Amino acid sequence: MKITALLRCLLAGGFVVAASAARSDGAGDPTPVSSTDGQYFDKDGNPTYKIGKDGKVDWYTFIGYRMYGANCLQCHGPDALGSSYAPSLVDSLKSLSTQQVLGTIIGGKRDVTAAQDLVMPSFGENKNVMCYLNPIYTYLRARSDGALGRERPSNHEAKPADWEKTVDDCFK
Repeated sequence: MKITALLRCLLAGGFVVAASAARSDGAGDPTPVSSTDGQYFDKDGNPTYKIGKDGKVDWYTFIGYRMYGANCLQCHGPDALGSSYAPSLVDSLKSLSTQQVLGTIIGGKRDVTAAQDLVMPSFGENKNVMCYLNPIYTYLRARSDGALGRERPSNHEAKPADWEKTVDDCFK
């Protein structure tokens, strides 16, 4: 599937965030101010997490944890703390805007210096990443903000009623 067709699918399914001004200080205040179909958004329209006092996480954070493990862990290490191969995303998200993070995931990145050659491949055509882009970002944001520990979330909100249909539509 071409990237434009996949992005159209993601937009239709509500998986890509609304555009907002890029910042160099991270995504900003993660407090949820709205919710649509189990996905929470901050005041700028960026995907965010909701974690109750009892540790119960929203569905997107939980699925993001699982999909991070399936697609990102092999390079960025357990719990997004980095490895000898790729940087800590917990640290990286502290200084990158939502759009910078999503742009890197979709388009990839190459940072070549005399000391190192860092390459992140583009995942723009990988449906296992793109169909779960907001959940992965939401999980990483919670980890970066220190709101979520290293362990698997033990309790989560119920799966949104149309979750399966949204994901199925994305994979078509």
